[in-house]
Amino acid sequence: MIVQRILKNTKWELLLYFLLTGSLTAVALYVGSIFGAVHVIDPRVWIYIIAGILVFILIIGYIAGQRIQRRLDYLHLNMLQVAKGNLAVRMPDTADQTFSGVYQEFNNMTEAVEKKMKLLQQFGEREVVEKEQAAEKAVLEERRRLARDLHDTVSQQLFAIHMAASSLPKVLEMNEAQAQTVLDQLIQMSNMAQKQMRALIAQLRPMELVGKTLAEALDQWFPDYCRQNGLRGMKDMDLQGDLSEAKEHQLFLIVQEAMANIVKHSGAKLVSLSLREGPRQVVLSISDDGQGFSNGAQKQGSYGLTTMKERAEKLGGNVEIISKPGAGTTIRVHIPKFEEE
Repeated sequence: MIVQRILKNTKWELLLYFLLTGSLTAVALYVGSIFGAVHVIDPRVWIYIIAGILVFILIIGYIAGQRIQRRLDYLHLNMLQVAKGNLAVRMPDTADQTFSGVYQEFNNMTEAVEKKMKLLQQFGEREVVEKEQAAEKAVLEERRRLARDLHDTVSQQLFAIHMAASSLPKVLEMNEAQAQTVLDQLIQMSNMAQKQMRALIAQLRPMELVGKTLAEALDQWFPDYCRQNGLRGMKDMDLQGDLSEAKEHQLFLIVQEAMANIVKHSGAKLVSLSLREGPRQVVLSISDDGQGFSNGAQKQGSYGLTTMKERAEKLGGNVEIISKPGAGTTIRVHIPKFEEE
């Protein structure tokens, strides 16, 4: 088992080859001395010769293995950076012919991925903008529908309440029992009007980003949402202000979806929101101190998590979910940025 683990590491595998080579060299010298090809006067000298050969070979093998492993580790680190959404990573030129081809292929691959992601992001932003335009038309139609509903329901209920209330004094003078019936009808109609009004109000959704930047909207919305839901919120934002409208819109919706999941399922008391914009990517992180969940188990709120991933993927980004039962949850979103041509 130990040998198998060693062989899985390039550095130790190379060191093992050097050690094997040194051992074969020592054996060859010893066999040569037996057949007279090598003359050693004192047999005890063989101990020092073999030990010296093995130590020398181990030192050379370790240095060679370390150099190769360092380059492989650097390549692996840059691959992880690309996987996190930092598509600006490039491998430097090297005189080593063994790695120069690999580094060049990595750079070509990353450049191709960056171009495709940029194109994907442009399509995603265009789709978001087109959906927003369609949504504006839908809002106007919805307002007309709400106006009709208000006229057909609440407005008529209020008119009926007014008529009944106006006739109540006269009915009370003429027939007290009949007045009680009218009063009961008033209570019933007012309750019905109240329910209908609440139902119509519940259909309205405020447009938090209208006329505001993402930072301004979160400055207002995040503390209010935490206060209304009994959460203690911490916010850290570093935005340069050059995000496109589509990116701001999708990031704001992801924040809303994540906070709704926290309120519904986590049982958290503390929420931390971090939003940082770098030259080549935007990183959003939302952490809570709730109950968490196991990644392998069926999770509550999985629909919300899927929605967040879809929103990020529309812009060429990705969502990383880190959670453990009893240790809270962290949602980290990486959205790449591309230089304008």
